[in-house]
Amino acid sequence: MSEEKQVGMAAVSRDSSIGRILLEMGKITPEDAEQILRIQREKGMRFGEAAQHLGLVTEADIQGVLAHQFDYPYLQAGHSPYPVDLVAAFHPFSVHVEALRAVRSQLMLRWFAQGEKALMVAAINSGEGASFLAANLAIVFSQLGEHTLLVDANLRTPCQHKLFCLEGRQGLSDILAGRAGLDVIQRTNAFVDLSVLQAGTLPPNPQELLARTSFGALNDELCKRYDVVLYDTSDFASSADALTIASRVGGVLLAVRKDKTRLSDVNVMNEQVQRSNAEVVGSVLLEF
Repeated sequence: MSEEKQVGMAAVSRDSSIGRILLEMGKITPEDAEQILRIQREKGMRFGEAAQHLGLVTEADIQGVLAHQFDYPYLQAGHSPYPVDLVAAFHPFSVHVEALRAVRSQLMLRWFAQGEKALMVAAINSGEGASFLAANLAIVFSQLGEHTLLVDANLRTPCQHKLFCLEGRQGLSDILAGRAGLDVIQRTNAFVDLSVLQAGTLPPNPQELLARTSFGALNDELCKRYDVVLYDTSDFASSADALTIASRVGGVLLAVRKDKTRLSDVNVMNEQVQRSNAEVVGSVLLEF
């Protein structure tokens, strides 16, 4: 480290841990730090407020520092390979993610606090946001410190491997077919405590594969290893896959698309889930 930067960091260390982190992240220079400290003293501001007042950092920069301080992963667009669909990681302080955290709290009280470990996330029709909801819920559960696993159980049109930039091709289908073990589960290091089991090789017989007793045994084993296991599944309208998984997992969180999902379809699905000895734990209205 240069002598100039050491001097700047020494000045900031007497005043603000936010300043130290901004220096370490390269968001400000030692000269910037001295200027911020002067404005801070003159106007009685906090370091971050003074830095923003001078236009040297943005609100997103400050939120990123706070996330760093509290060990709360926070991704910035343009500096991460992950798509911005993972709003819980890119915009953890937004109103949309606050709503996700409210859903998480309700699920903790109404489902997971009852001793349950697994929950499937599904929609009535394709394109209604179930995969988006499952991915972001998995992130906010991991942010809570829960040992979380997201399973892509959509063996027809999977997408979680794309959202989480996963390598390799083996996954759930390969485990169910006896061609792979649990070592194909991948830990996502960019997040607190989140692992993903991708769908794997697309099989010619997804419904039969999911109906095997090996799926129930696998779910039991995953529930022993993780605090929260979320299943992203295909939609109810396209196949019986979702009902098959519901009968094994026991609980369903329904993604409902505003001005698209019909109430009559929800009622029919609810009856089908109940006949499968499962229950609809709740629903989430998505407005995108």
